[in-house]
Amino acid sequence: MKRLFALMLAALAATAGAEATRAQARLVVYTTLEQEFIDGFRKAFEADHPDIQIEFLRDSTGVITARLQAEKATPRADAIWGLAVTSAMVLDAEGILQPYRPAHFEQLRPVFRDPKPDPAWFGMEAWSAAICFNTIEAGKRGLPAPRTWEDLAGPAFRGLVQMPNPASSGTGFFHVSGWIQMMGEEKAWAFMDRLHQNVASYVHSGSKPCRDAATGEFPVGIAYELLGAQLKTRGAPIETLIMEEGGGWDMDVFAIVRGTRNLEAARRLADWASSRKANEMYAAFATQVAWPGIENRMPNYPAGVEESLIRNDFAWAAANRARILAEWTRRYDGKSAPK
Repeated sequence: MKRLFALMLAALAATAGAEATRAQARLVVYTTLEQEFIDGFRKAFEADHPDIQIEFLRDSTGVITARLQAEKATPRADAIWGLAVTSAMVLDAEGILQPYRPAHFEQLRPVFRDPKPDPAWFGMEAWSAAICFNTIEAGKRGLPAPRTWEDLAGPAFRGLVQMPNPASSGTGFFHVSGWIQMMGEEKAWAFMDRLHQNVASYVHSGSKPCRDAATGEFPVGIAYELLGAQLKTRGAPIETLIMEEGGGWDMDVFAIVRGTRNLEAARRLADWASSRKANEMYAAFATQVAWPGIENRMPNYPAGVEESLIRNDFAWAAANRARILAEWTRRYDGKSAPK
């Protein structure tokens, strides 16, 4: 009897230990998304999976990409939840991502799915090129609202434009990549030479140009449409302008980091992040999400965005990213903001 009792105690202890280990599952997740959104994701996921905790590390696209490359041999992150697909493709080519087909992969729109047989990433939502234009500051200076990218390179805007640095910002990179794809290499660099004369600084954040336009620090911020609509809804005196030629765009993706010690928990996070529930949360800050049939009529969202999206060759952009950034840095880095 004593022996049986001892065996029962040992079994209970083992079960308790396994449950304790399970309850302590903790995922380190790298992201470029805004803090207000990732806090909501954390709470929603942990409510559905109370045995897993998430610790987010947030930074700009370039910083997150460089960090993952530097940590390849000894990865510190378990997953990526919100990184430009062009950066994810670079990481995948370098063997940094762990392939996994999440539970809801086939329900996602085809453009949001990694086309490889063993997918390493899936898309969440997309964002596109726009200009945040402060109407009050523009009125003070007699500035016309730009209708084309070439308008923005005109002398009226000398020193009045702020733009994300493409070496550190995914938003900045999709603008540069988009211009090259739209215009061709020679014309695009010539355009950027002219635009450079009007740029006051290249900042290391995709959202800062629009936020600074909203506060009147600069009348013009080269940015993306989602933030412009959000800031206008909050009362900022800005218009979100879509250029007549169209513009670049990118999507945020989810991926598991190769070498994670928490693979099972990371896969459960991937399943949740690809779900309809998660996509409904993405739709709170994006109008184009991966799951079809989810609509979000965001207040003050500019007209014509869908028609403005260029035929974006993400594979080309990823393959040429290092070359493009090296050339951009050689030409324009003198106006980059301090890091």
